[in-house]
Amino acid sequence: MTVQEAISQFLFHCQYEKNLSPKTLKAYSIDLRQFRTYLETDLNLTELAQIDKVALRAYIKSLFGPLAEKSVKRKVATLKALFHHLEREDEVAVNPFRKIDVRIKEKKRLPRTVPLADLERLFRYLYRVRGEISDRESKAYRTLIRDIAVLELLFATGARVAEVCSLVAEDVDLRRGQARILGKGGRERLLPFHDEEVLRVLREHSALSAERANGPRPFFQNRAGNRLSEQAVRTALRRHAQQAGLRLAITPHMLRHSLATLLLEEGVDIRYIQHLLGHSSIATTQIYTEVRDQGQRRVLSSKHPRRRLRL
Repeated sequence: MTVQEAISQFLFHCQYEKNLSPKTLKAYSIDLRQFRTYLETDLNLTELAQIDKVALRAYIKSLFGPLAEKSVKRKVATLKALFHHLEREDEVAVNPFRKIDVRIKEKKRLPRTVPLADLERLFRYLYRVRGEISDRESKAYRTLIRDIAVLELLFATGARVAEVCSLVAEDVDLRRGQARILGKGGRERLLPFHDEEVLRVLREHSALSAERANGPRPFFQNRAGNRLSEQAVRTALRRHAQQAGLRLAITPHMLRHSLATLLLEEGVDIRYIQHLLGHSSIATTQIYTEVRDQGQRRVLSSKHPRRRLRL
């Protein structure tokens, strides 16, 4: 069996037997294509039987440097899943990973957040531009309202950009002020958004967006009426932030981090924040306590009244 045949068999198993999400299948395909390219180009290997622990170690070593530890960890996990499947299907006599002890320690990185003053400046700019457009039927106005609605919903709910882009019209209840989010692992959660400004712009966007007869209508659409892409949201946010005069390079995920940190600062229970963000483990949510604590330390070091004592 060739490496390409083994990969094709594994991806078929993932799609039709395990019924994995399209996003997971895409990640597996990218990782395994990179693995096969390395084997063929650098090691001149094309047959599955030629892959041993030496080849695997060489490939894993090649990943370090160009990639962050988290990415390396994911790619190694993909390979482990591949060879576990092949061993179970008796395509390999011995799983070569059984003879390798791979431990990848990730560097601890705190989530990057957006200062509240910058968020105020961004939204103030967007609403000002909205008021300056007189033609409410123009493409420019429709696009701006859509962009504001996307950013308001991202910050209101803390949802991931992929979750927001995947919403269909039936998922968003504008009467009750809530959205049904399909998160990682197929887990659903209902997220409320009761702010009147958020509700108004979402209602306006919904009224302006074109109805589509065939299939569920994406709540956020591009100009062709198709689902708005995650990259389009990133590009729009970056452009609006620059036009608003922000020096910080903002990403949609930073809005999620900012909401979690600000809620913690307001004393909101961490388990509510865990549900809001769709974390399966409370340990994932607890990293925001470190962001909050760092902010408190900065405030105390610069604002503590002891600095004003003259001895």
